[in-house]
Amino acid sequence: MTEQRQTRILPVQRLNKPLEPNRSIAEWWEEEKSKNTPEAAAVLEAAETLRTSDIPVGFPTETVYGLGADATRSGSVQGIYKAKQRPSDNPLIVHVDSIEMVNRLLNPNGGSPTTKIPAIYEPLISRFWPGALTILLPNPKGSLLAKEVTANLPTFGVRMPSSAFARLLIHVTDRPLAAPSANASTKPSPTTAEHVYHDLQNGGPCGVGVESTVVDGLTNPPAVLRPGGIGIEEIRTCPGWENVQVGYNDSALQGKEAPRSPGMKYRHYSPKARVVLFEAGSDLASVADRVKKDLIGGGGSSNGNANGFSGRKIGIVRTKTWPIALSLSDAETKQTTQASNDGDTLSIHQISVPLGDSSTTVYDVHLGASAESIARGLFATLRSLDAENVDAIYIEGIRDDEGDLAAAVMNRLRKAAEVFVVV
Repeated sequence: MTEQRQTRILPVQRLNKPLEPNRSIAEWWEEEKSKNTPEAAAVLEAAETLRTSDIPVGFPTETVYGLGADATRSGSVQGIYKAKQRPSDNPLIVHVDSIEMVNRLLNPNGGSPTTKIPAIYEPLISRFWPGALTILLPNPKGSLLAKEVTANLPTFGVRMPSSAFARLLIHVTDRPLAAPSANASTKPSPTTAEHVYHDLQNGGPCGVGVESTVVDGLTNPPAVLRPGGIGIEEIRTCPGWENVQVGYNDSALQGKEAPRSPGMKYRHYSPKARVVLFEAGSDLASVADRVKKDLIGGGGSSNGNANGFSGRKIGIVRTKTWPIALSLSDAETKQTTQASNDGDTLSIHQISVPLGDSSTTVYDVHLGASAESIARGLFATLRSLDAENVDAIYIEGIRDDEGDLAAAVMNRLRKAAEVFVVV
């Protein structure tokens, strides 16, 4: 019989903070536990659930919320695939709290480690761990990991999150945690506890807003398999990684080709609404004209939308240059609502645009001009516009050669979009 429990948000937000300098996770936990705080009780409950049940646990990391399960038990890992409705050939990333835990995975027979982390990764680990970087390692014979984690690949992805709370939960559980983003598969990734609860039925916000970068140092030259919180230019400054290659494509893999990393094969990060992405540098007048044609049902185009649509609610997501609501209307903003943005607040401006005898409601969001602010607000914005039941979302893209998070942002947007437009 399938185990069932009511979905709840446990009170751990106070613990979702940076670790004090020169203090270990173990020391922090012993002090917290000795005080018998509600947060300590919540962590103990979550850890016990992870160790003994097949119920996944959502928890905050520095990137997005993860949906965690004991990576060593098949039943537990299967709970992730069931909760997310995730394809079984899409591998999972393993989260650890220490290098010692990585060594245990590489040496499943115990004793002194005979298999070590490949030397190619040492510069990356020294610089970026704990942090938003996942490395690919060879899965040893007699692996401790459940077969569902690797999707039958000869490698597994592992990272040590910089979130002190995430490492605390792993430490208390004393298990490596398989943890993809805690959203229903193909939906925008969650950056608040409320997003997790909404998708999968409060640990505080996440800071980066996009998932970890995945690298493969087992190939020559090494490759970035998924862009994320660590930029490829940063990676290229590390010894042995100067010639790292881009090993991903912004479109999904086709057919039976096996993904080497999460995020490679399937269309992800998609809201319910139709997403139209305008590449950076698109002419503003042409963008506004395209949107107007779509709204009156005359947007015939080789890019898709052969018949257009008469959207009564649309979202406009601005970054660097677009004016509010693309200047489609001189009408005053009627209402301002708020979207959760990882502890910040995004304003959603609601504007009525006349269309003949009727009108369209435009929900306008400005994410900011920097890749960092766009990354933090992207998923929360897509979710908020979904909640408004918009028919389409028009997004102003950014240049993906600006370094750091820009490539990751555009990778996520291209995976979300149904239509790409350059005008």
